[in-house]
Amino acid sequence: MKENLLIDKSIVFAARIVKLHQHLVKNKKETIISKQIVRSGTSIGANINEANYGQSKADFISKMHIALKETAETEYWIKLLHMSEYIDDKMSKSLLNDCLEIKRILIASINTAKENSKQIQRSTSVQIPHEKIEISFTGEE
Repeated sequence: MKENLLIDKSIVFAARIVKLHQHLVKNKKETIISKQIVRSGTSIGANINEANYGQSKADFISKMHIALKETAETEYWIKLLHMSEYIDDKMSKSLLNDCLEIKRILIASINTAKENSKQIQRSTSVQIPHEKIEISFTGEE
C-alpha cells in the first residue's frame, strides 16, 4: 500500500507548502517564489492521486513521473528560499527531508510499477511455434 502512504505524505506536505506560502506572502512580502513553490509543492500529491486512477499501467507510470519532476522543482525552490534567507535552516531541513522522502517513495513506486509491467508483458506474450511450412504449386499458368 505504498501509494496510500504516498498520498497521505503528499497531502501533509502540500498543506505545509500552503502554510509556507501564506507565511511568505504575509510576513516576508514575497510573492514570486512563493507562487512557484505552492504550484509545484501541491502538484506532487495531485499527480499521485490522479495516477491511482490512471487508465493503464503506462498512464500510472507517466503521472508518477510528473509527480517526481514536481518534487525536484519543489526541492529547488526550498533551497532557493533558504539561500535567499526567506526560511531558516530548521525549516529548510524539515521541508527538504519531507520532499526527499516523498521523492524516494515515488522512485520506488515507479520502479516497482515498471517491473510489474515488464512481468505482465512477458507472461502475456504469445509464442508462435516455428514450423516448417511447405508450399507446392500445382497446375498450369
